[in-house]
This record gives sequence, structure tokens and C-alpha cells, in this order.
Amino acid sequence: MVSRLPGAIIRAIGVMALAVLPSVVLPGVTADAKQMAALVALFAGLMTFVEYNSDAPSLIEFRDAPPFNRIRFGLLFAMVLLLSLLQCDAAAPSALTALIAALAALFAQLLDFAYSPVRLAALLLAPDATEVAAQTLRQAAALAYATALAGIAFGVALLHASGWPWRGQAFNVWVNLPTFDPTAGTDVILRLQRDAAINLALGIFLPFLIPAAVRLLLGGFEGEALTAAQTLIWTVTAWAFLPASLALRGVAMLRVAQMVRQKRRASAQAFDAGLLAA
Repeated sequence: MVSRLPGAIIRAIGVMALAVLPSVVLPGVTADAKQMAALVALFAGLMTFVEYNSDAPSLIEFRDAPPFNRIRFGLLFAMVLLLSLLQCDAAAPSALTALIAALAALFAQLLDFAYSPVRLAALLLAPDATEVAAQTLRQAAALAYATALAGIAFGVALLHASGWPWRGQAFNVWVNLPTFDPTAGTDVILRLQRDAAINLALGIFLPFLIPAAVRLLLGGFEGEALTAAQTLIWTVTAWAFLPASLALRGVAMLRVAQMVRQKRRASAQAFDAGLLAA
């Protein structure tokens, strides 16, 4: 537990910094909004600390299998930071925010085509939303979705290049997959592959399904409510990050299944070699 304590503290601080990031970057945030952000940050940091400092995590997967969670956290941090800087450009423009705004406009032109996730993100707004609200959401969605695609590509390449999850050390399924019972049901490899396929499918289709579900169930958000800076940042982040995280989880499950298959094959070969030697 002592060896886990410094890492747990660092991760808790990182999560707390993420939670208050929009309140720090955006100008004109009210004192009440800052206090609410600090309260959320404290709760998220405490939960992260407990999960990473305990012997048996209950929620966080791949706790002892870096760099998977670092990739996901980095993607989430980058998404929130870029969206915060994009919203900052309207109130307190600078060279950096102007660059982010230009990138968002470029991605909006490239990714806003018929039936694309960015085009369908407009369904998050109520039908009577203004053109300004629609344009603001369009650019934020394009920037977040482009960041998600880049994060997935980078994460997959890094996991492949580093040989994850082997990395020269044992992979504890119980610790790294606390919600997955390897002893239940059918063959563990088949279950890992099935879960991977489900996660990959959700990663692909959720950017299309979430806006449709919001429009169907809630009728869409009012333009003034969704274009409030912090509301827009966290709503668009959730829309883009959740599918990206599930897609990365699907890739990770496939690699774990591949590792289990290779270990089984190696064990079978060692057993056959032992029989021949005897």
C-alpha cells in the first residue's frame, strides 16, 4: 500500500485538475460555479485516490496495466482543454485561442457532411435553436470528434508498439478487470472477444445514437442552455469521449484475449515437451 500511495495521490491531483480546468481557463466564471467545480473535483479526486490506493479496485479497470489509463486520461484532458480554449476565444481572444478556433472551423468543414456524427450532433439542440448556437455546437463537436479520432489512433499505436499488456510483467485479470469474472460463463477468450466486439460497436455507433436519443427523449437542449460555456464543454466532451473510451477498451480486451491465447499455447507446448522428455 505504501508503494501505491504516491501514485494514488498524483492521479487524484490530476483528476481534480481536470475537473476544475474549465473554471480556471474560462474568464468570468462566477464564484458559485467555481465552488461547485471544486466540490466535484474533491469527490472525483477522493474516489480516484481510494481506487488506486486499495488492494482490490472495484470500478477502475487496467489499474496496474499502464499506459492504458494514461492514454484515456490524456485524451480526456486534451479534449476538455481544447474545448475550454475554443470557448475562451469569444470572451478573451489570444493567439492560442485563435489557433484553436481556426482548427475547429477547419474540422467542422471536413467532418460536417451528410449523416456524419458532427452533422447529427445538431440534434442535441432543440429545433428552435438559433443559427449561432448551432454553429457553436458544430465547431465544438468537430474539434472534440477530431481529438477523439486522433486519441484512438495514438492509443492503438502506442499499445501495439509497447507490446501491451505483456510488458515483461504478469497481467492480473482480477485487479485489472474488476468487473470481469474469468471463471464464469463460457471460455474466457470467447467472452473477452465478445466484450471487445460490443465495446467497439458502441464506440462506433454512440456518436450517432446519443444525439438521436437526446432529441427523442428530451426534445433537445435549449440553445441558450447548451451554449453556456461549461455546459457545452462537458456535454460535447461526454458525447465524444465516451465512445472513444469504449473503442479503446474494446482494443484492450482484444489484446488481453490475444495474451491469454498465447499463454495457453505456450503452456500446452511446455506440457507436450515435458511429456516427450519423460
